[in-house]
Amino acid sequence: MEIIRILIFAALFAIVVSLGTALYHLSSGKPDSKKMVRALTIRIVLSLALFFLIMAAWWFGLISPNGYQQ
Repeated sequence: MEIIRILIFAALFAIVVSLGTALYHLSSGKPDSKKMVRALTIRIVLSLALFFLIMAAWWFGLISPNGYQQ
């Protein structure tokens, strides 16, 4: 279970870094839309990969949901 937690946090960190890179290219003085689009595409791919990683980990029983218990 520890390896799944590390993979999830690494993917979240990579998503934030990619989003920051896109923000940097957006706010820089010279317009470089290709780099910004590439950074946002990487963010989308990482987000989808993270979603499928979480779903696969749940499917194989490596993680379990903690629902609201009354």
